Amino acid sequence: MLTKRIIPCIDVDLDEDGNPAVYTGVHFEDLKYTGDPVEMAKAYNESGADEFVFLDITASAEGRETMLDVVSRVADEVFIPLTVGGGIRTTEDIKETLRAGADKVSITTGALERPELVNEGARAFGSQCIVISVDAQRRYDEAGENYVEIDGESCWFECTKKGGREGTGVDVVEWAREVESRGAGELFVNSIDRDGTKDGYDIPLTSAVCEAVDTPVIASSGCGGPEHMHEVFTEADADAGLAASIFHFDEYSVGDVKDYLDERDVPVRQ
Repeated sequence: MLTKRIIPCIDVDLDEDGNPAVYTGVHFEDLKYTGDPVEMAKAYNESGADEFVFLDITASAEGRETMLDVVSRVADEVFIPLTVGGGIRTTEDIKETLRAGADKVSITTGALERPELVNEGARAFGSQCIVISVDAQRRYDEAGENYVEIDGESCWFECTKKGGREGTGVDVVEWAREVESRGAGELFVNSIDRDGTKDGYDIPLTSAVCEAVDTPVIASSGCGGPEHMHEVFTEADADAGLAASIFHFDEYSVGDVKDYLDERDVPVRQ
């Protein structure tokens, strides 16, 4: 069995003075200052993390480019695979992000607005570079295509864009299948409903995507401790677990999580 990956993530925005800073929020809102992105990247590189994710969380919503100068400084401190997302809309954006030091790019809004970007990116740079990020939200109406039962209610998952600010009407499961067919090398599944809650990953969401595709799936949003990583690996069969708050505020270390999983026979890289 392939080892499960443990991935810290930083959400980066510009502060009031225009300087990059890491923020942590709930449901993609109520953002609070957490730290300096370069210093945090350096710490996670030394922590035993398998990969590292840098998300510019307002680039798409504000229509600006990713802060590539900061990406470059982060890349100088990180010697594990680095994924960068936010504001990536063209193959030129992909090229510049990779040139700045990213190993992979995470694309959300740019792919939803022009799905051909997935094909173009995979052809130009290889599928292994193209991560499609899905910001999913539960919907309890009849507009979806794929439904699951949650607490006795029928629910589907909608793709949102621009940092969760806009709905799209696109069914997450159908979108996962489409981007896989277009050449995406990995799927990054975020739950707006669980973001920042520490109540655990959205298992129905993650399971639905994992069952629909063969592409590796990174579970994100809601991790409150090692038990939630264990749950998403054993119940939803995610390939990687991403977390932010539990690592940022020293509630658990990457090593704590890996030890917990190893003791329960979940394969991890020590």
